[in-house]
Order: sequence, then structure tokens, then C-alpha cells
Amino acid sequence: MSKRLETVFAGVAFKNPVALASGTCGFGREFNEYFDIQKLGGLCSKGLTLHPCLGNDGIRVWETASGVMNSVGMENPGIQHFIDCDLERMNALDLVNIVNMGGHSEEDYLEGVELLNQHPLDLLELNISCPNTKAGCMSFGLKAEVARDIVKKVRAICKHKLVVKLSPNAEDVVALARVCEEEGADGVSLTNTFQAMAIDLNRRKPVFENVYAGLSGPAIKPISLRMVHQVAHALSIPVMGVGGITTWQDAIEFIMAGAWVVQIGAANFMDPAIALDVIDGMERYLEDNHIENISEIRGIV
Repeated sequence: MSKRLETVFAGVAFKNPVALASGTCGFGREFNEYFDIQKLGGLCSKGLTLHPCLGNDGIRVWETASGVMNSVGMENPGIQHFIDCDLERMNALDLVNIVNMGGHSEEDYLEGVELLNQHPLDLLELNISCPNTKAGCMSFGLKAEVARDIVKKVRAICKHKLVVKLSPNAEDVVALARVCEEEGADGVSLTNTFQAMAIDLNRRKPVFENVYAGLSGPAIKPISLRMVHQVAHALSIPVMGVGGITTWQDAIEFIMAGAWVVQIGAANFMDPAIALDVIDGMERYLEDNHIENISEIRGIV
């Protein structure tokens, strides 16, 4: 592999700008049975919370036209278990280790960050799409000023590079991103899943116990691309583009829209090794078009 795809995101060097998105690759162990995950630029861990979480009851995954809906509910073994059983292995891999962390209260976030502060990792991806139990389960990431408060407090104690993962369900995603930058985030990633719904005609009830669920996959790509374009052109910190990427062409579009790194999510369920096709296709595109480094086309649209 040439140096055409080499990228530096917030001071962190990626051999290529392709990572697997949180919640779609576990902690990398299972995917390594399908391909050498060290060919990736980065890997984003399953979303972690301070305490172990069993996730949601009932149906968790539902296929829909050009996409997939999920209501997993942040099932995870908890931060301490991750530190004890997975962090050292992930840090030893030749790729960027992105640790995704969420929480249901301010205390959850701050205690989780304090635990992770004691250990090395490359990037901390802060998921602010979690429902805040002390605010009627409204997401931390819907209103800019609510997000400002949690990002400011996390940034004040966080010793790692901080990337804030944004929800497309925010009132104003650009305003939300600007708040994150103002409060010291090193980068942002977007988009998370879109709120959606499915109905079981036979049961005459919603498919999901929580009624609404998160939509991802090719169906959301044009909207995610638009949001990445808007945010990337409004900020001076780098952006990770996420949402419906299934081909190298999709990935190049996100780079042209202003993303520095892309994350592949739902497509991993279509083909666990699909990221390698994306990386190879991006490499060929740059070579065929005599582009020395992918930075030459970043944000040109």
C-alpha cells in the first residue's frame, strides 16, 4: 500500500482513512477471523458505558428498504471489563484504536473518562446521543447548550484526544458541532443513526419495544453526506464521516465533502470484509487520477 491514503486526524496518524464504526464490529476479535483487521486505518469499539448494560428487550434488528434498523440499547460489558479484557489487545494492533463511550448521566460520563484516563488509547469518541435519565431521557446531543455542558466537563478532565459523535436528530447539527469545537473537542464524527419506526402488521404493533429505533445503511447516505458537508465547512477541527458508506465511491464522496476519515457501519453486516474493498477502491481512484495524497481532494466540493 502506498502513502496515498495516509491521513493525520487531530494529530493521530492513520495508514488509511477507513475505520469500522462503533456497534458494528464488537472489539475487533470476531472480524479478525474474516480478514486481517490491521489493514484498516482504525477500529471503533462497541459503545461502552460505566456499568455493564444488558441492552433492550425484544427485537433488536430489523431489515428495511436500503437499510437496517436497530434497537440494541448500548449492550456492553462495561468500561472496567473492557480495560481488563480488550484494551491491551486493541492497543497492540497496527491501527488507530478509537474507544467509543456513552452514558446516561453526567456522572456516568465523568467517571468513565476518569477510568479511561488511566490507560493509553488513540482517540476517545464521546457518544452524546445517549438518553439523559435525569432530563426525561432526552438525548445529550439534541440541544446545543445541553451538549456544551457535557462536552465542557468531559474536556476539562479528559487526557485523550476527544472526538464527539453527533446525532442527526439534533435541532441544528451545525450549531451542535460548533459548540463541541468551542469547548475543546479535537474532532467530531457524524452521523449517528436516524430515529425511525417499523410496524408489525400481523401483531398490529411497533416492531421494537421502545417503538422507535435507529436507521442506518445506504438509505441514510445522502442525508449524512449533506450533514458532513455542512459541518466540515463550518469547523476548523477535523470530521469523521459516517452514514451509509458501502462502496469506495461513497467513501470518496465523503472525503470530497470534507471528511478526514470515514467509518463503515451497517455495510459490515452485508460483508464483514467490505472495508478492504473500500480501501482498495480508494487507492485505485487516487492512482488512476494521479493524486499523490487523499488530502488533495478533501473538502473540494
